[in-house]
Amino acid sequence: MATNNITELNQENFNEVLRSSTPVLIDFWASWCGPCKMLAPIIEELANDYEGRVVVCKMDVDENTDIAKKYKVMSIPTVLIFKNGEEVSRDVGVKAKNVYEEKLNEIL
Repeated sequence: MATNNITELNQENFNEVLRSSTPVLIDFWASWCGPCKMLAPIIEELANDYEGRVVVCKMDVDENTDIAKKYKVMSIPTVLIFKNGEEVSRDVGVKAKNVYEEKLNEIL
């Protein structure tokens, strides 16, 4: 499901990615989630558009329940944006691409 510009997150690499000095966008999703499938092309576009400036990631909540619970991801898709390891943005549900672009541009 992930493209070359999207990092697939799991329990092992999650903290490493958060330590990045580059802003990180994480799409919490699941394979059975219809809205997640609607959001996937937007996430892929963002990964391409912000390549080198933002680390774009996907995390399957079914395979990583502990992290989803830690960040209180109750509904999917949920998109979190981190800067310097701190959550700076949270969107639940499918949003238009420009919503994510505005938030990313604010922190870049």
